[in-house]
Amino acid sequence: MPSSTRPRTPNRPATEAALQTAALDLLERNGVLAGLNLREVADEAGVNRGLVYHYFGTRRDLLRSALRRDVEQRLADFAPGLGLHAAARYERFLRTALGHRQAIVLALLLVLDGDRGVRMIPDPDGVRERLDHDIDEGALPADVDVIGMHAAVASLVYGYTALRDRLADELSVDAGDLDERVASTVGRLVSRLAPDPAHA
Repeated sequence: MPSSTRPRTPNRPATEAALQTAALDLLERNGVLAGLNLREVADEAGVNRGLVYHYFGTRRDLLRSALRRDVEQRLADFAPGLGLHAAARYERFLRTALGHRQAIVLALLLVLDGDRGVRMIPDPDGVRERLDHDIDEGALPADVDVIGMHAAVASLVYGYTALRDRLADELSVDAGDLDERVASTVGRLVSRLAPDPAHA
């Protein structure tokens, strides 16, 4: 439907949200290599084309803003898993990330594009505190490199989340089944780091 026949969004926050949603929808529909034309974003959102330039200026600024908004909306979904021990927490992290694939893929694209404003670890201090607590509780050994472990598992989670459909196709496995298998494997990998009670 042409933008001239759509009702105009009455205020800036609503217009910005419509543009951010339109940008993410176009990326998901057309793919990254098709590029993101700001005029198409405005048309998709049903707003005046000049507003996308006025509010965001560049494609990267629009994508960064869309990602920031999406992250704020999805952070609450990660909270229930934060109180779990390390193995269950990382398994839950993967399952939650899969529900937010579009945001993960967009974040990775921005990072690969050189955007230094994107945070792949929004709460590094909280991560360290939770891992230190796991050590204190005996869920992880005292000599574990918590930063190395977190970086390795986060990379696994982000990588699988981004590549999930391609991996399922190439492995001839149902994507939902593969999700379960990978989530279980993540939990098992982290749980193997726990000290053996028999040798404690």
